[in-house]
Amino acid sequence: MDSVLQGRPEERNFDNVKILLVDDDELTLNVLAANAQNWGFNCTKTRNAREAIGALEKTDYALILSDYQMQDMDGLELLKTVRTRFGQIPFIMLTGYGTVESAVTSMKEGADDYIQKPAEPQRVRTTIHRALSHHFLKEENRKLKNQILKKYSFQNIVTKSKVMIEALKLAERISRIPNTTVAIYGESGVGKEVLARAIHVAGERMENNFVAVNCAAIPASLLESELFGHVRGAFTGADRNRPGKFDAAQKGTILLDEIGDMPLELQGKLLRVLEDRVYEKVGSNEPIKADFRLIVATNKNLREMVKVGAFREDLYHRISAFPITIPPLRERVEDIPLLCHFFLDQFRSEFGKQLPGISEKALEMLLEYNWPGNVRELRNCMERAAILTDDELIQTDNLIIKSSMEGSSMDAGGDGNAARFEITVPMEVLSLETITNEILRITLERCGNNKSRAADILKVDRSIFYRRRQD
Repeated sequence: MDSVLQGRPEERNFDNVKILLVDDDELTLNVLAANAQNWGFNCTKTRNAREAIGALEKTDYALILSDYQMQDMDGLELLKTVRTRFGQIPFIMLTGYGTVESAVTSMKEGADDYIQKPAEPQRVRTTIHRALSHHFLKEENRKLKNQILKKYSFQNIVTKSKVMIEALKLAERISRIPNTTVAIYGESGVGKEVLARAIHVAGERMENNFVAVNCAAIPASLLESELFGHVRGAFTGADRNRPGKFDAAQKGTILLDEIGDMPLELQGKLLRVLEDRVYEKVGSNEPIKADFRLIVATNKNLREMVKVGAFREDLYHRISAFPITIPPLRERVEDIPLLCHFFLDQFRSEFGKQLPGISEKALEMLLEYNWPGNVRELRNCMERAAILTDDELIQTDNLIIKSSMEGSSMDAGGDGNAARFEITVPMEVLSLETITNEILRITLERCGNNKSRAADILKVDRSIFYRRRQD
């Protein structure tokens, strides 16, 4: 397979590929073998179906070329036996007698192609190349699919956090329903796109594209064209038709990350896509069926944005049919050791290093840190440590992380009886609740995620930290 080159079937290189020839006519068999060897194939000649089965039991062949009319067991019976015992080996049937009936029967039973006798050599060569090309392409696609499943499946999300396990159970359940919109909530870096990809590859749409769009990274003036596409002349500079992300996601899945940053006008158009299951390119009135699953993700409180008019209430309810919240890493510290070893396994292969593990002191340092950047920050930290380490345990001096004081918005006075909070809250979500939540978050960070200590400082019951949830 490694020798297969890109190009038309007749141009690809199949040197030394093993093929099995089956024909009870010795002259025909010898001619087929001579031609095939001249084309570079490694041929095995068998004079009947039983010899062919014996050869298949001993050797793996890339293709079988068999006569249809043979004594004892004909080509059709051989084909059925091959499919039952040896799988989907490309099978080409040689048929004679000037009729296509046997060819049609062979194709119905699973033959890849047929050639009518007398077999013109160039036709034989082209048919063999086409069958091999198609088979190898299917194998490559199967391997690629397995790689995608391995990389993005739910089994690749490591956790022992009860809250995270429940979130994964919800995601696995919704993955089996291909059209339901999913809303994933969580802070930056918790793995919202990772979960969205897992939902995609676990469902029936996984054979098609997964398209991710960061709504915050695209200027508002360009976002509509980026999503819907546009036709020539739709606006100044639109000199040709251009497909959009919705086009690319057809029959697959599209993730709209940072949905809270989508302009209000565009939110209305997205709502129509969800309700009517159609969309139109910019500058066109021709409706296009929207055949994709929509997943949205955000680190914002959309409910608070609805209250202040920064997010459409009808769209909020439309995308919130199936919400999933991913907890921040500081609320599932039990996952930190698992994630460290998971990342080290990846870097062992990538960097070609032994990377035996992480020392107890280094792990303790990671457990005490607050991880404002969540899993993404932990992975970056472990990657730097893996680069700085030469085949020994990762130590504390290999870890580059912010101190627990760095970047904090609360400063304690020298006598310990005063605290200063510097809080920045966007106007669109400004409320007493968001300010309170921010104070709770900052205090908890400063206390190293110790809820009892944070509750004592704020003179509240520690249960308030468990009631805090992002929408």
